[in-house]
Amino acid sequence: VCRRAERSVVALGQKEPLAPGIIRYMNRLSDLLFVWARLENSRAGLADVPWSQE
Repeated sequence: VCRRAERSVVALGQKEPLAPGIIRYMNRLSDLLFVWARLENSRAGLADVPWSQE
């Protein structure tokens, strides 16, 4: 969900001016949530699902 929001913000930023740093913030947030999910999967003993761009 956060990655989709990030892509939407990037698209909006191409059409309208945005507050400085908002795209960078969204990118850092989505990176954090991605890594956090991998950590929680590891702690729970769940196999990591490899990411693939499709």
